[in-house]
Amino acid sequence: MDYKIMIVEDDPDIAELLSLHLQKFGFSTHLCRDFSNVLEEFVESAPHLVLLDINLPAYDGFYWCGRLRAKSPCPIIFLSSRNADSDQVYAMMNGGDDFVTKPFSLDVITAKITALLRRTYGEYAGSGPQEWSCGDCTFSPKRLTLRCNGSEVELSKTEAGVLRIIFEKHPDVASREELLNEIWDDETFVEENTLNVTISRIRRRLEQVGSRLVLKSVRGVGYRIGDMGHES
Repeated sequence: MDYKIMIVEDDPDIAELLSLHLQKFGFSTHLCRDFSNVLEEFVESAPHLVLLDINLPAYDGFYWCGRLRAKSPCPIIFLSSRNADSDQVYAMMNGGDDFVTKPFSLDVITAKITALLRRTYGEYAGSGPQEWSCGDCTFSPKRLTLRCNGSEVELSKTEAGVLRIIFEKHPDVASREELLNEIWDDETFVEENTLNVTISRIRRRLEQVGSRLVLKSVRGVGYRIGDMGHES
């Protein structure tokens, strides 16, 4: 499959460097030209993954991530010279799937892109049941949705990856190692706090659909989901 990567980076040297490097690995690329109309370019180019800088003209990457996420579950990797934990947390809270700090290794970012594409569209996509049910919720890994009593919310690919493992392990505990290996393949590529932020986002999704399910942290082990009426 020919994957297209949209690069939303206002530094032309970095954008061109990324584009040329990714093309060497068989990806096609689309370089954003109009930073006041990122969403329109996204819809027109229909990429499989977006590399999104934070510091952009007109509106920042957090804004555009929200706009893109409202339109599509397409994977989004943030690029930024800002390395504060708060920036990384905010990026994930706004729907990002990963965060890469500048200056970055081209090999690392290529590995991240490849792993995320493989999970989204490749050999790991679509394996297993079409839906998972737990308590009052139904989770669709294909549609990236969580449903409860007629309410439905869309999930990012990262949220869906974590939730699938947690649902699959229910009623047992899903270990942090299992979750990290499922989502990021190589733990050395995981930014600090990323899993914690993703868990917080899943808890918020459960609240949004009015579910009775709670996602409980098991200290030193991982996470377990269950009905609030049976959780201490």
